This record gives sequence, structure tokens and C-alpha cells, in this order.
Amino acid sequence: MVEKVSLNFTVNGETKTVHAWPMARLLDVLREELQLTGTKEGCGEGECGACSVMIDGELVNSCLIPVAQVADANIITIEGVADGEKLHAVQQAFIECGGAQCGICTPGMVLAAISLLERTPQPTEEDIRNGLAGNLCRCTGYMKIFDSVLKAVQAH
Repeated sequence: MVEKVSLNFTVNGETKTVHAWPMARLLDVLREELQLTGTKEGCGEGECGACSVMIDGELVNSCLIPVAQVADANIITIEGVADGEKLHAVQQAFIECGGAQCGICTPGMVLAAISLLERTPQPTEEDIRNGLAGNLCRCTGYMKIFDSVLKAVQAH
């Protein structure tokens, strides 16, 4: 019989200990146990990117990650992107360009954009389209989101 386990990991620079079922989704643990509700559930099947977080620098869909897999890992959620009151350049650009829309996809889009810019500091529009391809927006077109990423590039 499987029992709950205690796991340690770092979230947004703080060490956390949770007592959870090993196969509990990281998304649920972040939202329900740690009250980090910025990470959204979209499809729940890893198709939309709304639940994106970074684990040890890699962008992942937290709805597909069992919490046991993140023991001793370093996790960044949307709550960990800003530096105190100062927004990350990508967040600021999303506000200025209208890339932040209903709020469901925005946290995942911002994290995907940050991940892209860490790997490709001067992306082309095609790089941006490919870098955000795993994140779906159901509100409007993607042009304001792409414009936001380009503006963030210019801010650097």
C-alpha cells in the first residue's frame, strides 16, 4: 500500500517540505498545499502549457509531473519570477503590449518566454513562435504575446 511521503524541494528560492502522495501532481501540490495559485490548470493533459513551471531550469507541464519526481529539485513558478516589487522584463512587456489577457495562459506564456530568452537571448520571430508553441491561448491571437516577447528582448 502506498503512503504519503515527506519531500523536500525548493520553490522560488525557499526550501519547502510537503507531505503528499508520491504520484500527486506537482500542479496540485503547488496550488493546494503551497497556495501558489499562479500556476493554472488548463487541459490537465500537458497539451496547453497553462501549468508550466521550471524544474532545475527546464520548462515542464506541472500537471504531468508526480511530486515524487521533484525531491531536492529547484522549482520556479510565476510567483518567483519578479524580483520583489520589480517585475521581470517579460512580465513588464506583457503588460505594456497587452500580452496578458484572461490570466489562464499568461503565467505559462511568461515562463515559456523566459525559458526561451535564457536559451536564445536574441530570438527571431520564428524562434518565439517555436518557443511558445506548447502554450495555448484561447482568448485572442498570439500577436500581442509575440510582440511582448520582442519588447522584452529590446529591454535587455
